[in-house]
Amino acid sequence: MSVALRYLDSAADDATRLATRLGIPAHLITQHRFPDGEIAVNVAPTAATTILYLPLDQPNDKLVTILFAAEALRREGCSRLVLLAPYLCYMRQDVAFRPGDAISQKAMGRLLAGLVDRVITVDPHLHRTPRLGDVFPGIAADELSAMPAIAAALRGTLDPDTVVVGPDSESQQWVDALAKLIGTRSAVAQKIRHGDRSVEIALPDASAIAGRPALLVDDIVSSGGTLIACTRALLGAGATSVDAVITHALFPPAMLRDFAAAGIRSIRSTHTVPHPTNAIMLDELFVETLQGEIGKTTKETRA
Repeated sequence: MSVALRYLDSAADDATRLATRLGIPAHLITQHRFPDGEIAVNVAPTAATTILYLPLDQPNDKLVTILFAAEALRREGCSRLVLLAPYLCYMRQDVAFRPGDAISQKAMGRLLAGLVDRVITVDPHLHRTPRLGDVFPGIAADELSAMPAIAAALRGTLDPDTVVVGPDSESQQWVDALAKLIGTRSAVAQKIRHGDRSVEIALPDASAIAGRPALLVDDIVSSGGTLIACTRALLGAGATSVDAVITHALFPPAMLRDFAAAGIRSIRSTHTVPHPTNAIMLDELFVETLQGEIGKTTKETRA
């Protein structure tokens, strides 16, 4: 079987566990940083099909690593390169808001489409872009949902009166999907952003919250301002408790103290980015998605 998984040390636990589930070897991408900040990358040994397991939080060095890894792997005989990026960076800026703005989503799509044959990610932040395939011209692109795994983890643990709440209109898709899967009512707040860390939250129907537990659901939490503002609004509307579940935990762990002070009882995230709040594994989702790569390579080897 000429297929292997490559990973960076920061995601070693998740990557090696997935490789074991897939029944393929896992190898560390070794890096060396020179005094001037440049990076050297080594990806030996090379497999014909290589899966790069790279959560793209803190992405800039990782993108250079993908560029260098792809060069080395292709030159050494890799014929198929699959990027499994459970969190995909630079998707949020999909239009130029001001003259001269770079549209990072377009630039990132073109860069990665020129390096790999397939991109797999989870709950990408596509606000005005209909499909992930529109971001990556000419290659396969898989947009997976963490909501079934989150629902499975929550099922049987929630108060039946729980209201699933999204902090803004962008969270509507995840709120609707999760509420349907676990059979609870839902609501979506309105958000007015005044800056990266300053937001104002309005609840459409406070009476639907009063006297009930609330479960905040979102795809990405980075600064934490939206989560805190929404929690305060929910408690102000009479929610008996507030818990949160998110796909991608990008916020500094020190923020957990601020979340607790705001009244959030618990925060759980999926294993898309290594983080202390990780509680929901996505191994089954990834194994199912990657089985075709393993099977295809096995058939070609036998032929």
